Amino acid sequence: KDANAALLSNFEVYQLLTDLKQQRKVSGKTKQSSGQQNLNTIMYETLKYISKTPCRYQSPETVREFLIAMKDHKLTK
Repeated sequence: KDANAALLSNFEVYQLLTDLKQQRKVSGKTKQSSGQQNLNTIMYETLKYISKTPCRYQSPETVREFLIAMKDHKLTK
């Protein structure tokens, strides 16, 4: 499957953003371009919003179980 055409669940987006946030803390602070500052703002706002949703309490197993349970219904995008 084409990785660029895949849909992400809120849980996957939450995991990705929290991992990126941790990596940035470890790497330290450097001078950032305005484009990087804009990206940081988008990441911050997205993480702020998505952390108020139930995906914060999900796990990869629960997402996998849900997808398996829904497979028989043959839902489309």
